[in-house]
Amino acid sequence: MSLRLVLVRHGETDWNRERRYQGQRDTPLSETGRAQAEAAGRLLAREQFQAVWSSPLRRARDTAAAIAAPKGLAVRVDEAFGEMRFGQWEGLTVDDVSARFPDLHRQWQGTPHLVAPPDAETLDEVRARTLKGLEGLRAAHDGQTVCLVTHGVTSRVLILEALGLGLDRIWSLHVSLTGITELEFRDDWAVVHRMNTLVHLDQLPQTR
Repeated sequence: MSLRLVLVRHGETDWNRERRYQGQRDTPLSETGRAQAEAAGRLLAREQFQAVWSSPLRRARDTAAAIAAPKGLAVRVDEAFGEMRFGQWEGLTVDDVSARFPDLHRQWQGTPHLVAPPDAETLDEVRARTLKGLEGLRAAHDGQTVCLVTHGVTSRVLILEALGLGLDRIWSLHVSLTGITELEFRDDWAVVHRMNTLVHLDQLPQTR
């Protein structure tokens, strides 16, 4: 069984620019985010996707639509690929969280696999549902190439899985808005073919 997965993080939202924890909040793409999504769609137009999948959150769905539309594909949605639920941190800026939860925030930055924000998912829980979603993609698209549009944490979980690394390394990975990563999963191995490609953003102002 094999699957080639082209992984794309969604485009920018206003909350990304404001450095707010979004989690499960259904924030829309900003004007810049829409331009990023369209640029990703143009770059990926040459790819032979059999399907385009997305998180159910509209910032991901709208990014996926910009990639799927030129190919005449419908966007398929799976809740397994939604962003981590950040609980009480959702809607707060990074500075807000650092001020209100100083000890927990330091732990989250240093040992994120051992802690979770109040009322949030743990990274283990995010990993479990994300990998269950990956199993579903592999079963449904054996031997095919699929595009998946998702989020910062869920993207990192999938990349760590391909690299054979644990959740303690999650902040070792930089996953940019509309960054493109290509993974290949087989029964006995996985490989990263490209990582966080941003060439499609070269002509866009202030996108990084």
